[in-house]
Amino acid sequence: MGYLCKVDSDRVTLKKEIGLMSACAIIIGNIIGSGIFISPKGVLEHAGSVGLSLIVWMLGGGICTLGSMCYAELGVTIPKSGGDYSYVTEIFGGLVGFLLLWSAVLIMYPTTLAVIALTFSNYVLQPAFQNCLPPYIATRLLATICILFLTWVNCSSVRWATRIQDVFTVGKLLALALIIVVGLVQICRGHYDALRPSVAFEFSGDPSVGQIALAFLQASFAYSGWNFLNYVTEEVVEPRKNLPRAIYISIPLVTLVYTMTNIAYFSSMTPEELLASNAVAVTFGEKLLGIFSWVMPISVALSTFGGINGYLFTSSRLCFSGAREGHLPYLLAMIHLKNCTPIPALLVCCIATIIILCIGETHNLINYVSFINYLSYGVTIAGLLYLRKKRPHLHRPIKVNMLIPISYLIFWAVLLCFSLYSEPVVCGLGMVIMLTGVPVYFIGVHWKNKPKWIYRVVERVTYMGQKLCFVVFPQEDPSETEPLTASKVND
Repeated sequence: MGYLCKVDSDRVTLKKEIGLMSACAIIIGNIIGSGIFISPKGVLEHAGSVGLSLIVWMLGGGICTLGSMCYAELGVTIPKSGGDYSYVTEIFGGLVGFLLLWSAVLIMYPTTLAVIALTFSNYVLQPAFQNCLPPYIATRLLATICILFLTWVNCSSVRWATRIQDVFTVGKLLALALIIVVGLVQICRGHYDALRPSVAFEFSGDPSVGQIALAFLQASFAYSGWNFLNYVTEEVVEPRKNLPRAIYISIPLVTLVYTMTNIAYFSSMTPEELLASNAVAVTFGEKLLGIFSWVMPISVALSTFGGINGYLFTSSRLCFSGAREGHLPYLLAMIHLKNCTPIPALLVCCIATIIILCIGETHNLINYVSFINYLSYGVTIAGLLYLRKKRPHLHRPIKVNMLIPISYLIFWAVLLCFSLYSEPVVCGLGMVIMLTGVPVYFIGVHWKNKPKWIYRVVERVTYMGQKLCFVVFPQEDPSETEPLTASKVND
């Protein structure tokens, strides 16, 4: 799985090594990270009751299923790596694609990585600071060390990175399985007061549509990553068959696991205890596991560690795709001659994440990245409808019912409008940062007749980067994109 390659003359060729099982592992491994261990607090806080929070978790998975079905059609119709960015660029053109890429590189990926890294450090340090929050500097320092280490691993060896992903994916599944089993045992013993309908729907305050929208944003962070297989489409074996299969298997499974995990939390914790906890799984373990409570923070640390590794792996593919289209410096489209790892792209992701680590608190960062995530999802799925109208004869191995993207977009519009109303500063800043990409696009991409000295500087920097990182352009495999090109001619 991943950037396995062969050297042909002085060029490198990526090989298709991601089968159905590996594809499912990528989706599940990237979705299940830090979100399920920190988002329950935010979902409950905004939902206002246990019952509504559980409904939000189930509906959140259902919405992701609708979105993933749309992405399955896009993934086999436009079989290019890069996910949302590649589809939007293909459908709406360079500017819209660049804005999505700009927000992803500046906000979505580094912010998500920062949140997961902070969760990792909080759970590692929590046993040492049981009666108080871990020091701010300590959590940031440990998170930075984790990011740097995994960046080094991903730069050094694909085999090491994939082995880490496999091992820690098992760790995160075991952690959730332990929580679910212990919770079910509690329920069988009659400990489910908070789950009784008469109690579950007792609201702490007057519920509002805006607060429910923010609860969905918190839950969406835990589900983020459901579209990540689309970022490595060109490395999937038989993508027209395995891409949709992996999506249809993985999303319902994760939804079931997330809902059962939250039920398990409420089988042993009151809503007040959950809201007061800085590390929900640790509090759960302390209440039910006794002398074995140390298992929980270790399991969560393993889960988040693997999540960081997975996000670094896939985010580098977005930078790679953007650079290949000419929307980012060409240096980011290069991979190591021998290790076949995208070192420049990985370094950019690492630096951006460390910068984000120094600003913002966890739950604010979640609202921030979730808004931008949903914005990009909506634009991409709107592109599916536009493509249906613009190129109706385009070959579509999968063609979803029109009600699916329309239903998703209706939910998407309501969610974003009320989120913007409830958190205008957070959402507004996200929009502003996205729109700052407009002048960058026209100056850096659209303006072709730049002064010669600019091109000389870029060439010099690229040359120095190649020598420093020992990277070259990979040779592309046009076999998967030829049908799309041919369909353009036919249309």
